[in-house]
Amino acid sequence: MTRFVYAIALLVSAFAVDAHHSSAMFDKEEVVEVTATVREFQWTNPHVWIEIIIENEDGVAEDWSIEGLGPNGLFRNGWRPNSFKAGDKIIIRFNPMLDGSKAGGFIGAKFQDGHTLGNWK
Repeated sequence: MTRFVYAIALLVSAFAVDAHHSSAMFDKEEVVEVTATVREFQWTNPHVWIEIIIENEDGVAEDWSIEGLGPNGLFRNGWRPNSFKAGDKIIIRFNPMLDGSKAGGFIGAKFQDGHTLGNWK
């Protein structure tokens, strides 16, 4: 009986972890590509965040939050805590939020010197 209880507990915790890492809030059918200025790069678990400033159609600067993957996997792909610096001018691609809020899921970024991060094709 004890093994059964442990098995159920393990199964339930696995579902909880999977739910935490869901990307269901992003519109995977739409890709936004804009020029932005990096305000801050947050190298945090469980996901990194790129805080950017985008000028809207009326010329007003808006703060956006772009969620990336976890630092461990990104580090293995060459990212570092200083991969984005405040003031960097970038072209960034992301999947916007389904609810229209000023956030999105990171796809890729291209820097002024031509180097890229993420999925940039």
